[in-house]
Amino acid sequence: MTAQSSINARFQFALDLIRQAGDLAHGYFKNRDSLTIKEKGLQDMASEADLNTELLIRGALEKHFPDDAFLGEETGLSEFAEGQGIWVVDPIDGTQPFISGMSSWCVSIAFVQDSALKFGMVYAPERNELFAGGIDSPATLNGAPVGRHPGKTIRDGIVGVGYSPRVTPDEFLPMFERFLKEGGMFYRDGSGALTLCYIASGRLLGYIEPHINSWDCLGAIAVIRAAGLKTNDFLADDGLRKGNRVIAGNETIYQALVEIYG
Repeated sequence: MTAQSSINARFQFALDLIRQAGDLAHGYFKNRDSLTIKEKGLQDMASEADLNTELLIRGALEKHFPDDAFLGEETGLSEFAEGQGIWVVDPIDGTQPFISGMSSWCVSIAFVQDSALKFGMVYAPERNELFAGGIDSPATLNGAPVGRHPGKTIRDGIVGVGYSPRVTPDEFLPMFERFLKEGGMFYRDGSGALTLCYIASGRLLGYIEPHINSWDCLGAIAVIRAAGLKTNDFLADDGLRKGNRVIAGNETIYQALVEIYG
């Protein structure tokens, strides 16, 4: 099997797997009043839905691709050697919306090899939307090609803005003030992965966030790049383990947001 056919096999397997995982998570969502919720940190929640969904994904990947490494929000990082392929997974991105009965949550899967993001996918079961794309796979929504937003300035639409308590208000607010003073309008719905996919599908102009974890965004970043749009190099400076900022959009929107970021 060639390297590319190997990537394609993983991509097709992951498309089926993410729907299976989404179905499991969706079952928990419909019975969320019976979930046991635990607090992992400030504004950071989890339940057995998160853990069991990740265990389903991890178990399937270990069975079918035993030579690959794994990084998941709930179960952490397996042994990982340089040059080894690694799956990066968030079983439920948007746990707060999930436990609150909102539809803005999703399952995210990405695959990285040789420090390159090969492909990713994001599935929102309650909205029945599956975004996917990669280096050799076009960006799609439920299998159909996506189209970019036509806006040329941040005044021409809405920009996704992310925030988490990992960044202090004093660090975040100057950037946000510059954004507002430039005439920007912002959108946030509790899931970074899902919001990022809205850039790929032309619903939003762009996205900016000072820090986000790799499992929250790599699946969506792959879709954005497959749509021909631009992001910063998220994997730089060990973004896989430590997280990084995210800036995304078409060429002009991306540059405008880079200048606003400072």
